[in-house]
Amino acid sequence: MTIPKIKLKAARVNAGMTQEDAAKALHRNKQTIVNWETGGTDIKYHDLLALSELYGMPIECIELPLRKGRKGE
Repeated sequence: MTIPKIKLKAARVNAGMTQEDAAKALHRNKQTIVNWETGGTDIKYHDLLALSELYGMPIECIELPLRKGRKGE
């Protein structure tokens, strides 16, 4: 059975949060959240776990963007 996935940005929006809200909750800056959502930087597992808890969504349901510059990886 395929698990439905939601993009990282959509998970944040569905949780009713702005990038600034998420950044403050995780003690990060807003640009870090932007980079994670756009594939500008890779997200570490512990950060993904924190986002999953913050957004109230299981990790396996969150779709991460491909990192910019990585085609088809």
